[in-house]
Amino acid sequence: MSRAFTACKQIIKNRGAAPDAFLNELIDWAINAPDEIFLPNSAHDIYSSVVSDLGPWRGTKHRKAVMLEVLRVLGGFESSWDWNEGVDQNNPGSNTPCTEEAGIFQCSGNSMSFDPSLKQLLIAVSGKTDCDTFRHVTKDNHKFAIEYCARLIRLTVNHHGPIKHKKINKWLRKEAVEEFENFL
Repeated sequence: MSRAFTACKQIIKNRGAAPDAFLNELIDWAINAPDEIFLPNSAHDIYSSVVSDLGPWRGTKHRKAVMLEVLRVLGGFESSWDWNEGVDQNNPGSNTPCTEEAGIFQCSGNSMSFDPSLKQLLIAVSGKTDCDTFRHVTKDNHKFAIEYCARLIRLTVNHHGPIKHKKINKWLRKEAVEEFENFL
């Protein structure tokens, strides 16, 4: 489906604007994503972290749009929207197969330890749970990468530095949330 983006094309720091193909993949994923990913929970999660920037929440569709906005900005910060981004060369802790970041959102295999559901998601798409498989699937399977990151940031805000340190917050836009919501 062809979509004309305006608010979602706002510049992120020094990374430029998100590519249309990425924005379309986000929306297509969210349309069919399980509502459980977006429902309120008791964790200090991404919604807790950005409520002052993008809240208050107005239901599941709005929460989906907020998630897409967070992922739009996070993808820019972490990889300049590069699905095949490799290990962060500036992170000395990225020195084992399970600590090496991979893909557009720069998740690492050790993040599967946050909750068994993350391992189950990898098993569902690959049949395996090793970190080498995680890195390959994260780069090659865009739907997996989006859903994995969305589920991860519902569990913790500490895995991604730009979220943990609120570096993404100044780049989040309510207008982009509204645009995403209209496409949903």
